[in-house]
Amino acid sequence: MQASVHPRPMLERPHWQSLDGLWDFAYDDEGGWESPRQAMFDRQIRVPYPPESEASGVHDPSFHSTLWYRLKLPELSAPDEKLRPVLHFGAVDYQATVWVNGQQVATHQGGHTPFRADLSGVWQPGEALEIVVRAYDDPHDLAKPRGKQEWEAQPHEIWYPRTSGIWQTVWLEWRPRTHLSGLVWVSNVERWEVKLRASVAGPLPEGLRLRVRLDADDVTLIDDEYAVLEADLGRTLSLRDPGIDSARRHLLWTPEHPQLIGATLELHVGGQVIDRLSSYTAMRSVTVDDQHFMLNGRPYPLKLVLDQGYWPRSLLSASDEELRRDVELTRLLGFNGARKHQKIESERYLYWADLLGLLVWEELPSAYTFSSDAARRLTQEWTEAIERDRSHPCIVAWVPINESWGVPDLPLVAAQRDFVRALYHLTKALDPTRPVIGNDGWETVATDILAIHDYSPRPQTLLERYGTPEALLASLEGVRPQKRRLVLDDSALAPMPAMLTEFGGIAFARGDDLGWGYHRSEDAQGLLDDYSALLAAVHDCRGLAGSCYTQLTDTFQEKNGLLFEDRSPKADLRALARATRGERSAQDIEHDPHLGDMGYDHIWREKRHLADSRVQAADQTEAHTSLSLKES
Repeated sequence: MQASVHPRPMLERPHWQSLDGLWDFAYDDEGGWESPRQAMFDRQIRVPYPPESEASGVHDPSFHSTLWYRLKLPELSAPDEKLRPVLHFGAVDYQATVWVNGQQVATHQGGHTPFRADLSGVWQPGEALEIVVRAYDDPHDLAKPRGKQEWEAQPHEIWYPRTSGIWQTVWLEWRPRTHLSGLVWVSNVERWEVKLRASVAGPLPEGLRLRVRLDADDVTLIDDEYAVLEADLGRTLSLRDPGIDSARRHLLWTPEHPQLIGATLELHVGGQVIDRLSSYTAMRSVTVDDQHFMLNGRPYPLKLVLDQGYWPRSLLSASDEELRRDVELTRLLGFNGARKHQKIESERYLYWADLLGLLVWEELPSAYTFSSDAARRLTQEWTEAIERDRSHPCIVAWVPINESWGVPDLPLVAAQRDFVRALYHLTKALDPTRPVIGNDGWETVATDILAIHDYSPRPQTLLERYGTPEALLASLEGVRPQKRRLVLDDSALAPMPAMLTEFGGIAFARGDDLGWGYHRSEDAQGLLDDYSALLAAVHDCRGLAGSCYTQLTDTFQEKNGLLFEDRSPKADLRALARATRGERSAQDIEHDPHLGDMGYDHIWREKRHLADSRVQAADQTEAHTSLSLKES
């Protein structure tokens, strides 16, 4: 079952084992089974795909609230007698109870965030390992964070098939009793430094020290060592500032130059390493001023695409190759970022966005009713998501609420407005380094970016509403997309950047299934023409700091993607990318003429070429050495 890619690249140890694959499976529609001994497993499922999906092998989209899983591993051995096994779940929707060898080891509520269990008290080296999971996921519960998951029998309007139970990777990790349990990286471009917060779990032996090494482009930037006197250790790592922009840019992370800084951390006592892990960070800052989104202290126009994160055979789940391909296709279409819509995406997606250079807006999956219970559950899951993802350089904004979903009476009920403000301020408290959009779309009460949803099909209408700062200000009072006021609080009228964070939605479908969209093009050329005209108008809107087009791919009944569900483009990919970037023709290039198809600048392409050449030379040397040894 060993996978080739580590499921948690931000905190990677060498000893781990994927548990994805075939598990025993059963439905408990009566909800009568209370322990593993009562469960009657009658089929198999391929984890981590949800049972509603074709990829799972079950492919049952009907209503089931209680799911049971079982995996048996015979005679599991530890790679080292000093290491302990820890069982990790990427995500289980919605309430999970886990037993190992008959003993309950974990419970967790929240369908989009990870949890783990230390198995050292229930398993000994050489013993078999039996893992049983009970997942409870009420398909009709509208008070939980559920995102785009349908609550009716069939997908309707803009909601899609449900994803129940295990839907992200399950894996075993081997780690020592005293170990690094968490890392938080925060870069400060103005001071040219990186802040590290490291958490240590387990006993703290006398003389325990932490070594931190940072590397970039085969150059060591930092090699420091600190005494570990408490479980939480905070340090500021000051790098040598080259000063001038032309020298600084070699270490700065941007979509055009996604430079990562590799990190190696070691806990040791008396020179003996007891824990070692790999991580990474980047030199990158995001802020806003009165009119602009700022990346590394410079205005940076955002060209985002709405990404639902669904696949036709596997629903919310995806392979590592599929996640990487979506990042690549987003870049090839000319976008510099994605708004991951109503989904906390896999850590592997965020890794590829970090590595390949894609800005990400992370959004809390919505509940669809308001109550104190819904508020508590949303807050808990959002806190866990931010804690998991805040070190990723690709993430540049947090979105706790979308289009007043879950707070349907926002203009009328003070408690709902207070909740939106509370989520906004909680997010700022947990991570003060990124902008927060309190309610994306309309009815704004607290935000750092005025986010507007407007699906007007006429380019001229968008120009009239947002073409100048003055037109934008007038639109805040006069224009009501979906009959909703854009702002509810005068504080939202304070100077801040404005973005069109949903627009477009042009539908074009193959065959007889016309599906649904906000408006429609008749063929591929019509789609390209309509898209180009709409994007040209948005690029001409001087009142906007950026935009987010709806959407990347077709998603079930929604046929308004630039790509079909199989990720094939609906029109010429390079022509779509030119429109996305604001190029009116192949000769009229407004962006850096040295950018390649993925949007990388010439410095980054030269770096990658040199790195690839070194790898190729090393492979040739290894092959030559191996051949020489065989001949001798």
